[in-house]
Amino acid sequence: MLRISHSAAIAAWRGRERALRARGEDVSLITARRWHAGGVWVDLDAAPDEQVIPARTVGTHPALFLYDPRPIWRALGERWDVIDLHEEPFALSTAEVLLLRMLRRSRTPVVLYTAQNLHKRYPLPFRMLERWALRTASGISACNTEAARIVEAKGFAGRARVIPLGVDAPAATPGAAPVAVRHSPVAENPHEVRPEDPITVGMLGRLVPEKGFGTLLDALARDARLRARIAGSGPLAEELPAWASARGVADRVEILGPVDPEEVESFYRSIDVLAVPSMPTASWTEQFGRVAVEAMAAGVPVVSSDAGALPDVVGGAGIVSPTGDAEALAENLVAAAGPRRAELIAAGLVRATECSWDSVADAYRELYRSVTAPAPAEKRGVEIVVVAYGSVDMLRRALLPVAGLAVTVIDNSSRPEIAALCAELGIRYRNPGANLGFGTAVNRALADRMLPGADVLLLNPDAEVEPAVIDALQWALHSDPRLASVGPAQVDGSGHAARVEWPFPGPWRALLDAVGLGRVAAGGPQFVIGSVLLLRAEALAQVGGFDERFFLYAEETDWAYRAHRLGWKHRAVPEVSALHLAGGTSSDPRRREAYFFASQERYYRKHFGAAGWGLARFAGWAGAMARAILLRGERRTQARRRAAIHRLGPVRVEARFREAG
Repeated sequence: MLRISHSAAIAAWRGRERALRARGEDVSLITARRWHAGGVWVDLDAAPDEQVIPARTVGTHPALFLYDPRPIWRALGERWDVIDLHEEPFALSTAEVLLLRMLRRSRTPVVLYTAQNLHKRYPLPFRMLERWALRTASGISACNTEAARIVEAKGFAGRARVIPLGVDAPAATPGAAPVAVRHSPVAENPHEVRPEDPITVGMLGRLVPEKGFGTLLDALARDARLRARIAGSGPLAEELPAWASARGVADRVEILGPVDPEEVESFYRSIDVLAVPSMPTASWTEQFGRVAVEAMAAGVPVVSSDAGALPDVVGGAGIVSPTGDAEALAENLVAAAGPRRAELIAAGLVRATECSWDSVADAYRELYRSVTAPAPAEKRGVEIVVVAYGSVDMLRRALLPVAGLAVTVIDNSSRPEIAALCAELGIRYRNPGANLGFGTAVNRALADRMLPGADVLLLNPDAEVEPAVIDALQWALHSDPRLASVGPAQVDGSGHAARVEWPFPGPWRALLDAVGLGRVAAGGPQFVIGSVLLLRAEALAQVGGFDERFFLYAEETDWAYRAHRLGWKHRAVPEVSALHLAGGTSSDPRRREAYFFASQERYYRKHFGAAGWGLARFAGWAGAMARAILLRGERRTQARRRAAIHRLGPVRVEARFREAG
């Protein structure tokens, strides 16, 4: 793989590449020849065996700089399995690399990185660059959960992987002596401060107000034992001494200035506890808090605020203190250096191990494998997921043929009769306690797999399929390495064939359908309906589960379209068939249509925006009105009902049905 990352100019942050090479991977890295980090300029110094290509940069802001395009252009002319672009989707450097890739006519999958955990609407052209990058990416790594959720909401088709920023593995293991001992030279127990001992609190980072320096100084004013060692550079460098004097703590504050990355570990060894009292603003919050994990790896307890991603990083391994509460911060700093010190050191070492470069490299290997063409599959199992809602007799007919296989029933109706049926047949039963909708229920099953790594068959409770058909579907699925899903032909209770392959919905297709020209646009990529649908394990790993905003209907359409955008295909297998009593679990056509068209609205809004939905809505209303004029009887009634749904807004109509129960 080819990795491009400006921050890798710092030797300590090239641990990912070293760990990947140790696992036998061929990694080349393009990074900044010189970069400004932590208030100091860092010149790239890489060993020959690191396979590092230096590139000059223009600009110093992480989102506003550009690389010298020449080394990237040359590198893109080579053959790669993955291009890992460790820059934000909205960054100028990301657009630069994607443009060079396009000009090189490279089709190598691209993995991006994000840390942005505030849902920002960027000004032009950055908003357009971000959208392009998200639609181009085959995979994304995020250093916090919220950042992953945001890029998915903004249009990334797959599942963003949450992978922490890496640190060197702890030099000690839980229960052993920590790397950093009590700073106080008079401490008898290096794991605990005595009541009369001073406590040295460290802060490391950019000297800006939002990092919480004011809160730390206020905490010092509340407890005379606390002393501060502050390292870094930034706008507050000249103001901090005055801030400390105003609070009467100047004699207990040492301001060190910027610290070279090679001296960071020595800084951690000089303190008793690290403080990260960050204060979120309207435009910024903590995205990870690497200093917290670095301190934990050095055996230093950590106390942070609850800003941004800090609770996820520090929680359980350090102490999380309320943002801006100086009194609570003072108490927690004393506790971290005193009675809780040994406990926090042990927990911190465990957390640091979870963020070690070895763990990070393993996570990236999984991500890389998910975006490359899968190797021919060995024989693997199939796990079946059935989302039930009432209709016990119908469910029995669906389960009997597959009762000997790995089956999970998610019972959205919470009926004792369904639980009893599953117990009778030896099938795993899960009661979520509420009607979650189809997609959310499937996701519950995917999060609690019986056969991790198996393909997954979605089976409606009003459908019946034989094990031999499942075997044939799996064989067909793995006959093409880019197939994400397959489904059998289907017949209804009268033996009539039902259509199982459909073109992806789109605004212009909706307009052609409304005027009776849908067959003109019959070509193009298609998806398979989800009543009996086999999903490839590798596609699930890359695309992720279902979008839980879809309550009923179109979940599989949305999933298949996202997979299509990531390069996957879908097809029916006409050689085998299944029985499907369409609509068999619902007897109210008005409710069914309300849910169906509400899901259509969500789909159009998600993938084509408000304008796309507006066009599709008009087409749906106009087509229904035309049918209401031309048709008679029940078909006219149905057309009028559909026209009303589009006029009122399908999601609004669906909400009324939900409120009515």
